[in-house]
Amino acid sequence: MQNTSQRRRAYKGPILFSHGFRIFFLMAGIWAALAMTLWVVFLATGNQIPSRMIGADWHMHEMIFGYSSVVIAGFLLTAVPNWTGRLPVLGWPVMVLAGIWVAGRIAIFVSEWLPTIVAPLIDSAFLVVLGAVLAREIIAGKNWRNLMVLGVVALLAIANGIFHYESLNGTAYGGYGIRLGVGTIIFLIILIGGRIIPSFTRNWLVRQGPGPLPTPVNRFDMFAIGIAVATLVTWMIAPEFIGVRILSALAAATHAIRVARWAGWRTLSEPLVLILHIGYAFIPLGFLLLAIGDGTQIPHAWMVGVIGVMTMAMMTRVSLGHSGRPLASSKPTWAIYVAVVLAALLRVTVGFLPEQTYLLYASATMWVAAFAGFAIVYYPILAKPRV
Repeated sequence: MQNTSQRRRAYKGPILFSHGFRIFFLMAGIWAALAMTLWVVFLATGNQIPSRMIGADWHMHEMIFGYSSVVIAGFLLTAVPNWTGRLPVLGWPVMVLAGIWVAGRIAIFVSEWLPTIVAPLIDSAFLVVLGAVLAREIIAGKNWRNLMVLGVVALLAIANGIFHYESLNGTAYGGYGIRLGVGTIIFLIILIGGRIIPSFTRNWLVRQGPGPLPTPVNRFDMFAIGIAVATLVTWMIAPEFIGVRILSALAAATHAIRVARWAGWRTLSEPLVLILHIGYAFIPLGFLLLAIGDGTQIPHAWMVGVIGVMTMAMMTRVSLGHSGRPLASSKPTWAIYVAVVLAALLRVTVGFLPEQTYLLYASATMWVAAFAGFAIVYYPILAKPRV
């Protein structure tokens, strides 16, 4: 039986399909930049997208269920072989998954020209097939403790279905689907980020000399996660309930303390580590915005800050590490990080200064620069064999 290295060497197809992260991260970068460009152009010109979704619904859907789902696919298809000890999924299954995702993007964009149910079915197929592939690997590897991953994918698939239903029957803006989708992704980042950020930080800091190290996971982390789950579930079900504000304030405080315990201030000289702390810091900011704002609104601190910054941080790190490159940021990577963080900060500012529309366009410009930059800078890394 071939081991992982032997199977990779035996693979003769396109390099982009030799590992899940390669094609999915590249498509994520391209689509994040392209979808935002299309949104801004249609917004600025007043033209309508040829979709059954209204413009705001299409924009939200493509950022959460389009972009985020393909990043999650790339991450999980890379992580699951490490968890299960099984051979990596590569070749035609990855091609099929990539094809389904692309078909979904096209179908949603031109859904006005298609029968009502066609685009939702094509789009929904991606998460369903991804879940089936992951289930096969996890069950075959008897890796029962990571079955929670299937639950996350299932929740995203359900949220996507609800979003489609709400959009076809009026609007999905502020609906249950988008809250369930965003809440599920935020929970995933809280869970995984709480493991990898202190771990990666500790590994880097121990090589830098004596000084404070991240606090190991303890009961406080469990308490913070529990408060976050309670807040997110309550917000998903009853966003205008006064308890959401109380829980959000508590969640903001606990997660601000949590990220402060990870000694992020000592990583200023290595953006590849620092960006993880910055991305996680938008989690308590999002909870704070929920506490002081309208619960029916999705905090852009989560949409752009947490999801945008954290996925960028993971895509760059995984791409470097799994392609055999040194885990150190280059100047182009540093520039990408600056652009995506600026996009998040500007978009959060727009919430307080809605009449300053130039801030909205500035945020969109920084977002496009960051993700187009990722696609350009990391294409040679993703499309070439492991070093």
